[in-house]
Amino acid sequence: MPYFVYKIFEKPIRHLEKLEQHDAFREASNRAKQMRVELTGDAAYSIKVIFAETELHAEDLLNQVRAPIPNPQDD
Repeated sequence: MPYFVYKIFEKPIRHLEKLEQHDAFREASNRAKQMRVELTGDAAYSIKVIFAETELHAEDLLNQVRAPIPNPQDD
């Protein structure tokens, strides 16, 4: 399965833009890190890597709302 690199805009509405696709995690991760370094402080988007079967599956995974990680200090 491929690794996809996406640009994610949160405002005014959530918007995903596929930038690249790689066969290996190392390539995708290195490219995403390079793109993040090039971000300016006022960038209105983030860069993410996602592992998925297809582009549609990647976008579905990126749009899912994930539950926050429980904080053990809250117990």
